[in-house]
Amino acid sequence: MSRATTALVVPELNGSFELKQVYLDTIQPDEVLVEIHATGVCHTDLACAAGQLPCAPGAVLGHEGAGIVLETGAGVTSVSPGDKVLLSFSSCETCDLCVSAHPAYCRTFNDRNFGGQRATPPPAGTSPRTMLASANGAPIFSSFFGQSSFARHALVHRSSCVKVPPTTDLDLFAPLGCGMQTGAGAVLNSLAVKDGSSVAVFGVGSVGMAAVMAAKLRGAKVIIAVDLHQSRLDLAMQLGATHGVIGSDRDVVEQIRTIVPPMGVDFAVDCSGVPAVIRTMIDALGVKGRASTVGAPGFGVCASVDVMSHLTYGKEYVGCTEGDSNPSVFLPYLMEMHAKGLFPMEEFITYYDVKDFAKAIEDTKKGRVIKAVLRWGSIE
Repeated sequence: MSRATTALVVPELNGSFELKQVYLDTIQPDEVLVEIHATGVCHTDLACAAGQLPCAPGAVLGHEGAGIVLETGAGVTSVSPGDKVLLSFSSCETCDLCVSAHPAYCRTFNDRNFGGQRATPPPAGTSPRTMLASANGAPIFSSFFGQSSFARHALVHRSSCVKVPPTTDLDLFAPLGCGMQTGAGAVLNSLAVKDGSSVAVFGVGSVGMAAVMAAKLRGAKVIIAVDLHQSRLDLAMQLGATHGVIGSDRDVVEQIRTIVPPMGVDFAVDCSGVPAVIRTMIDALGVKGRASTVGAPGFGVCASVDVMSHLTYGKEYVGCTEGDSNPSVFLPYLMEMHAKGLFPMEEFITYYDVKDFAKAIEDTKKGRVIKAVLRWGSIE
């Protein structure tokens, strides 16, 4: 092991975290050593820590990191020591989907991002499959989204690194690497929302807020936010939504059809992954309407659909991973839109010192904050 660092570790799959010392392996040719300055807290991290998505006790999660490059492996040419980077998901860079600018659908996506170990094995006898180990040398479930950035230092796969300008506010833009690009990408890439169209966004947490801002950016005429909390609907309307609907109302579909008669919206995004919400979203689509889910409920969860309505009205329901984004292109684009005042993500970010991680996670779970970001500056 080459370096000791401090990380947020999942001791058991019960949703808890604790700060502990862990040890980084020797850097490999396709890896980058990054000093982490900030990490967004995503619901995927919390779902993994609770055992709802692939994980293991002792894991180091975190997949919305931002930091400064300290060292690069021999096979890395895209970044250099001293560069600022935003961290996103990992991809193989060579399969047909990666080379056609769809790395979010990399043929090895699940293994690389949820496998808990290096996707590319180091040479036999030279290094373990895991990037991290505990004090006793036991391997740690890591390489999460190619980064495991709930740590002061991270070994990051080169595909996860997006070089950004030296003036970049790393604390602000850390969440771009997953949540923000997922919500915005669902609208701009997966659904290809059209100018003058109507859009409904079900669930306006951070991903949903990004979808709302992207719909406004694309020129949607009607943007309907659906959520359980009036305060979030109010913020969504400040960010671009034209209407708000309380998600617990019994007549959500009817309200949407009243706003967009006679059948419903042209496009819709579900950010919850809840089967009942997905069914409501599909029912609220108009003729030739197109919808997508970005919320991850875990494997084996199924939603129902009215087949005849789906068939006769030509509706579409499509999958969406990471907003079908190419991070090296899409993250700089979102930063550019922010600079123009068109993607004001600072309106719903709350910052925490990493030593206050328990409050950040609890506030996220309870819905007290929309997007929590951990700052690692207090850790050596």
